[in-house]
Amino acid sequence: MDPATLIGLGLAFGGVFSMMVIEGASPMSVVLPGPLVLVIFGTLGAGLAGSTLKDATRAFAAIPKAMLAKLPDPGPTIETVVGLADRARREGLLALEDAARDIDDPFLRSGLQAAIDGTDPDDLRTILEDRVATKRAADRVNAKYFTDMGGYAPTVGIIGTVVSLVHVLENLADPSSLGQSIAAAFVATLWGILSANLIWLPFGSRIKRVSDLECARMELTVEGLLAVQAGANPRLVGERLRSLVPAEEPKAEKKVA
Repeated sequence: MDPATLIGLGLAFGGVFSMMVIEGASPMSVVLPGPLVLVIFGTLGAGLAGSTLKDATRAFAAIPKAMLAKLPDPGPTIETVVGLADRARREGLLALEDAARDIDDPFLRSGLQAAIDGTDPDDLRTILEDRVATKRAADRVNAKYFTDMGGYAPTVGIIGTVVSLVHVLENLADPSSLGQSIAAAFVATLWGILSANLIWLPFGSRIKRVSDLECARMELTVEGLLAVQAGANPRLVGERLRSLVPAEEPKAEKKVA
């Protein structure tokens, strides 16, 4: 689990409420039911109206995975593929059938089984790359859903402020309550901007980033499987796959089973 998003949200909200305390205001002064209801339900409604029910369900289901899932590490995948390449070179591709059943990664397992079954290399590449493209497209839809909500939220907050100010103008006969009423009117705008920049947009960015890391590992797997199928030298397979890993990411040790 990578806690970056949770830590970031904690720091962001902590900064906002700490600033209020330092300025001598009470954090509870912005926790008003009316603006919160409008911003939350208004933003959810606008997001749903611009999408489909299935998109909304999938987008919210993607949040726990994006926040709590272990980020993909290319190192173990490289080690596994190099071991498979070594065994395939010594014993033949059909000897990997038992090893395929012990692989935990479903993408690698299904691709290896297809190679063992004699799938043409060009067809195998097309099939695997189509799976990567399908996953990337689905994840982009999930990320876009929250990005769109990040665009709706500030406008919904402004709507709440306008509605509240209209109510203030209707009660000008009571000057003693004008200051408090005007302050409360701007709370909707505050929550609209805050929710957009501290909740919805970070959610969309997190889903997209995790998707990029997962797709990069899948693309690395594709290259490894094709090399195994072609009977390439295990050492060269390892060097090729490590060259696809950015320098700042952890790399697998140069091991050959």
